[in-house]
Amino acid sequence: MGLFDGLRGEFVDIIEWTDNSRDTFVWRFPRHDNEIKMGARLIVRESQSAVFVNEGQLADVFGPGTYTLETQNLPMLTTLKNWRHGFDSPFKAEVYFVNTRQFTDFKWGTKNPVLVRDSEFGAVRIRAFGAYSVRVTDPAKLLRESAGTDARFRTDEIEGWMREKVVAAFAPAIASAGIPVLDMAIHQDSIGERLRGAVAGQLAPLGLDVPSFTISNISMPKEVEEAIDKRTSMGVVGDLGSYTQFQAANALEESAKHGGGASDALGMGAGMAMGQQMAANMAASQQAPQQQQAAPAGPPPLPVTAEWYLGLGGQQVGPLDTAALQGKIASGELTRETLAWKQGQAAWTPAGQIPDLANLFGAVPPPLPPQ
Repeated sequence: MGLFDGLRGEFVDIIEWTDNSRDTFVWRFPRHDNEIKMGARLIVRESQSAVFVNEGQLADVFGPGTYTLETQNLPMLTTLKNWRHGFDSPFKAEVYFVNTRQFTDFKWGTKNPVLVRDSEFGAVRIRAFGAYSVRVTDPAKLLRESAGTDARFRTDEIEGWMREKVVAAFAPAIASAGIPVLDMAIHQDSIGERLRGAVAGQLAPLGLDVPSFTISNISMPKEVEEAIDKRTSMGVVGDLGSYTQFQAANALEESAKHGGGASDALGMGAGMAMGQQMAANMAASQQAPQQQQAAPAGPPPLPVTAEWYLGLGGQQVGPLDTAALQGKIASGELTRETLAWKQGQAAWTPAGQIPDLANLFGAVPPPLPPQ
């Protein structure tokens, strides 16, 4: 006779679960065909929920606490078993304990590079990896949609599927963020929050949530990183001529320390001269486009003629150019006392007090005296 066979017919009076696995979402209480005693104690610890299932139908859900099982606190199970009146008879039901603590040991990473469009580098392939946590928020949904009748539903049974969800959400989150590739490192928190929301939305139908999501690293292909390093090195060097002279001087000093002869010195001198020539050529090539841009493409534009307004007969007349003003002076319409104005003046001013107009009166003869 087996151990479990000896337990048949016994009444279960304490229902509890102490988890020491650290990787179990759902654990089914081992009833072994025994009946649960009416009035038994149900102990649900913090970060746990207990779910009663009767003949395949999900019944009551209990949160943390200690309960005495009676028909009064088993309303759904009482309805399913058609208990119209309270009684003390034992009953059969499956009890599933659901771990609602935060599971923090989930890792994710992109198996293949993700192609993104960058404003500076164009199309760039990037990789990323990190970690995230998962928590059960709806035990009933988890049992219905994922755990089912599994006696011990572990994290490794769903980890691969969740990792695929994360990787699938990574590319849209990066594209919608609109962050340049070189700035992604300092924006890893905001990108991680976008991913957390996207993954949490996909896991919600299973009764799961994603409390935290972190990106540990975002990297580009080795060739792209080497090209960026070269660009950075060129920026640090600055003046290529000075850098070449410095390198040549160091090489000459090292040669002298190790007993180099005249041929070495001549070689160093030739190398320095070549470096200077290269620097001069590069400087000339950089200045040539600037000189081409500075060269005028044609004759300069015509000078802009000032536009004047006059007050004649109580009315505003204008705009008038210099030739029109001279005509007005010749006809006697424009005198030194005539009010004039142009863009930039604070107020209307007599023409004789404006230097530009006062010069016109000397260049035009006064009108003929009357006969």
